[in-house]
Amino acid sequence: MPERIYLDHAATSPLRPEAKAAMEEGFALWANPSSPHAEGRKARAALEDAREWIKTALGWSGEVIFTSGASEAAALALHHADAEPRLVSAAEHDCILQAAPDAERLPVLEDGQLDLAVLQEAIERERPLVAVQQVNSETGNAQVVDLIYQFVAKAGGILLSDCAQAAGKNTILPCDLAIVSAHKFGGPIGIGALLVKDYAMLKPSGGQERGYRRGTENLPGVLGMAAALEPSSGPYVSADVLEPLDQLAQECRDIGGTWLSDRLSDPTPYIRAIAMPNMSATAQVMRFDMAGISVSQGSACSSGTMKTSRVLEAMQVEPEVAANTIRVSVGWNTTKAEVERFAEVWLDLARK
Repeated sequence: MPERIYLDHAATSPLRPEAKAAMEEGFALWANPSSPHAEGRKARAALEDAREWIKTALGWSGEVIFTSGASEAAALALHHADAEPRLVSAAEHDCILQAAPDAERLPVLEDGQLDLAVLQEAIERERPLVAVQQVNSETGNAQVVDLIYQFVAKAGGILLSDCAQAAGKNTILPCDLAIVSAHKFGGPIGIGALLVKDYAMLKPSGGQERGYRRGTENLPGVLGMAAALEPSSGPYVSADVLEPLDQLAQECRDIGGTWLSDRLSDPTPYIRAIAMPNMSATAQVMRFDMAGISVSQGSACSSGTMKTSRVLEAMQVEPEVAANTIRVSVGWNTTKAEVERFAEVWLDLARK
């Protein structure tokens, strides 16, 4: 059997060798970093060294609160931010919407961008918290977070940006709070962080991490996360790996498919949403799986429901197009040959 091809990095990316090696070192430092004895102090020193490295690697000048991942970071921010009301983009990840179910939804335009006119009207209130992701996990659309930050800051509010799909790949754009998840860029599952510009923006809840989170820190995970960021000084994926996708785009259009990046104002190259004519996304995912290729139908957190994407619906994508849209996402170990094989199988299925 040929080796399988994994093109679902937006859901989770394989563990980098550097991260695995760092975790093994972390398991040897088994003491609680909050303990005052020698073993605890040694673990604490390793934890703080990793914290400083992660700040440097991400270009973050504020603070870092380690969490179990993006979902906990989102809940921490949305439950403890010292700001009201809560305003969230309609295209946010499920972890944001679930952490703030009563938040006011801000609409997005057909190109995936937040409706800035609605935003400017909505933030004219007392110290709002606005949640807008940097890169959408389903379409790859990048928001103009730096401009949104200017609007929110001028209104005296706090901007929370979900950077799970950007960290380790792109520069984190200006914001007050940022969500990071290690397994999205080749770090271990079960570790992430909430980046905080100023602790005064959060109400402490007691416990570890300067009193903002309870529970013993996951030192092996933290060390693995830091190590996974070491290669991030260069491009996340080389340009030649992406060439087959760029070539497929025109062939997709020629046979009546929809290349959703054409609709986006600022698409990222690592995530592509593609609609095949006359075949549902559910059927495509199964066919690709049978061909040894892993792709997905929208976000991993909601793809199991096999429902039409909430994000595509918010972008006013035609129902028949949304129902036929799959997500292809490349990562740090994706090869050009793997992407070429995906394009070959996609065209074969579409032509049949």
